Amino acid sequence: MSSVSRISPLVRLAVAATWLAALVVHPATAEPMAQRHGFPSQTIKFISPFPPGGGNDATARLVTTRLPEIIGQAAVVDNRGGAGGNIGAKAVADAKPDGYTVLTSQVSIMAVNPTLYAQAGFDPVKNFIPITQINAAPLALVVDANSALKSFGDLAAKAKSSPGKVTYATPGNGTLSHLVGVVLGKDNGIEMTHVPYKGAGPALTDLLGGQVDVLVTSTASVAGLVQNGKLRVLAVTSPRRIGVFAKAPTLEELGYAGARFEDWYGFFAPAGTPPERVAYLNEAIVRALRLPEVAKLVTDGGSEVVGNSSEAFAAQMRQDIDRWSRIVKLSGARAD
Repeated sequence: MSSVSRISPLVRLAVAATWLAALVVHPATAEPMAQRHGFPSQTIKFISPFPPGGGNDATARLVTTRLPEIIGQAAVVDNRGGAGGNIGAKAVADAKPDGYTVLTSQVSIMAVNPTLYAQAGFDPVKNFIPITQINAAPLALVVDANSALKSFGDLAAKAKSSPGKVTYATPGNGTLSHLVGVVLGKDNGIEMTHVPYKGAGPALTDLLGGQVDVLVTSTASVAGLVQNGKLRVLAVTSPRRIGVFAKAPTLEELGYAGARFEDWYGFFAPAGTPPERVAYLNEAIVRALRLPEVAKLVTDGGSEVVGNSSEAFAAQMRQDIDRWSRIVKLSGARAD
């Protein structure tokens, strides 16, 4: 397979967004938002706590490519991967709360890691102010198009007949993808061997190369390869199905208990950031998300655009922290 074919579909989406930013000035953003109280007056840095090539990085870039024409200042992505996203998250928690450093985060970092890791290095509630939720989507369980596993029933049968023989790749320890496998094993007897990677990009490469049997990851990470027939979808983890995933069965529909999982990405500011700057960032980012070309890139990746208020996103995060901390404790999963 060529190196081009192995590039993460999300990277392609981010590149497409960059071209759109260069070629199109949408009427809705032709006039930049005016500064408020002198903000912003310099570059805004978005910390992505994973390496380039995965969903977090590329989702951030879908927004940052359009922000400059909205805010009149540069917006850049700074990748600081490691420890399941904890290193980048801590860097933002410790940053000056002035609105110029923003975290691009997700459910696994904010709702799972503080319980999964003995020392995550941050408190998702005390150390951050939610700005807005970017999207919401299920996770997908996919196999190479040439795999002998034609359905989720095939996967379940093989895993039950040979416990631990089926390998499932994920973007890392403690991710929601990891917990899907834990729940399937503990609650449904589908015992597979977890193979964690440092992001979805490397996991995809090994899935296509035959090194692992199944990949559990965000729909956005695999939508392009599903669409072009390189991957087959066995199931998704919630009824929120879009595009090439619209007809995929959900794990709940297939009768598997406790297997409803929904993923999201979102932006966060360090605690103590002035409320007026959080409000400015919320308005600017939501405007970027609602541009037709950006919304299309998000939905093409199998997600729904959210773009909610800071308060609504904070409420969603509190619910997720409550749910996932309980699941991690019940599962016994640890990442230290």
